[in-house]
Amino acid sequence: MSEGGEKKHLFWDTQPMPDSNTKSQNTKANEPDPNWHKPIIPNKEQSELRQEPYNMPKGFEWCEVDITNPEERTEIYDLLYQNYVEDDECMFRFDYSADFLTWALTPPGYTKKFHLGVRSSKSNRLMAFITGIPAKVRVYDEKIDTVEVNFLCVHKKLRSKRLAPVLIKEITRRVNLIGVFQAVYTAGVVLPGHVGSCRYYHRTLNAKKLVEIGFTRVTERMTLARMQKLNKLPKETCTPGLRPMTEKDVPAAHALVSKYLEKFKLAVVFSEEEFAHWLLPREGVVSSYVVVNSSGEVTDFCSYYHLHSSVMRNPKHNTLYAGYSFYNVATTVDLTELMRDCLILAKNEELDVFNALNCMDNERFLDDLKFGIGDGNLQYYIYNWFCPTMEQKDVGLVLL
Repeated sequence: MSEGGEKKHLFWDTQPMPDSNTKSQNTKANEPDPNWHKPIIPNKEQSELRQEPYNMPKGFEWCEVDITNPEERTEIYDLLYQNYVEDDECMFRFDYSADFLTWALTPPGYTKKFHLGVRSSKSNRLMAFITGIPAKVRVYDEKIDTVEVNFLCVHKKLRSKRLAPVLIKEITRRVNLIGVFQAVYTAGVVLPGHVGSCRYYHRTLNAKKLVEIGFTRVTERMTLARMQKLNKLPKETCTPGLRPMTEKDVPAAHALVSKYLEKFKLAVVFSEEEFAHWLLPREGVVSSYVVVNSSGEVTDFCSYYHLHSSVMRNPKHNTLYAGYSFYNVATTVDLTELMRDCLILAKNEELDVFNALNCMDNERFLDDLKFGIGDGNLQYYIYNWFCPTMEQKDVGLVLL
């Protein structure tokens, strides 16, 4: 959520975010701060809030983008595809499908007001975008209504115009007007006030392709054949009673996952309707499985979402097919064995790589299942909320 470089702190240092260093020191010294677990800036009355939108630079204007309109959804896709996240070497670029964007931006309670765009006044072309979706989150013992902020994207030609801070201020203003004063978001860059930091790990599913596209490489003491053998998975899963989740499973699976998430310091609080939206299987978007015992009870759960990347300038491959670990609960089987089955299922869906953060209990299976450490951290932030920092194992929230 930054435009890069040191300039980012010119904006973020003006926002209601705690100082991470101070927070960490207080936490380690075990000295509770009387300001913890409350807003940094108190919630305001409606009459105190700015009623009119922030000014846009000349030649640009605000718009609300309708994700349910195929033409406007294509505009979002095109903007993100051409201008959103790339790796440092510019070899891969996230490629959000129309189905993925619809899923990501239309949970229960969503409002079009928070699918905020900037258009060129002259051409009407979509030039920038930011979104917020409603989410109830528990931070330590406090349950707070928030928005999850995502898809902050400014056209590459407009980066010098400093539009990102204006987008953030405008969506904050709009969210405040409905009585919500906190937001959660993640970023690969370190900004003021992160509450936690996780690392991505990658599990090879298609070694040959990953080498050919430059995602991984064959090291000096390794051959491609040996790499393929090391990462080979069985064709069939081994957990009895493992099957795709259905609508009938939602109440039991929701209860199972909700109970599991109670042990983490930062976690989403799903309603049953929200759980169904986020976790019911959607082809090519999200895959979820339950383990059902002989009595018909849902005892275990695993899931991953599909987020692919375009491969830049490669003669053999156009797309990297990736799965991302979502929420997993093991109560009657070993978590490592459940996740081995999850990898098999992902491989059978022809995914090339399976990614997982080292949050929740994930560190229990990363080594045994041959995940390799990634080269970047993902920071978690809570806008306008003061609390101690936490370790990655205390994070029970996965943002897309």
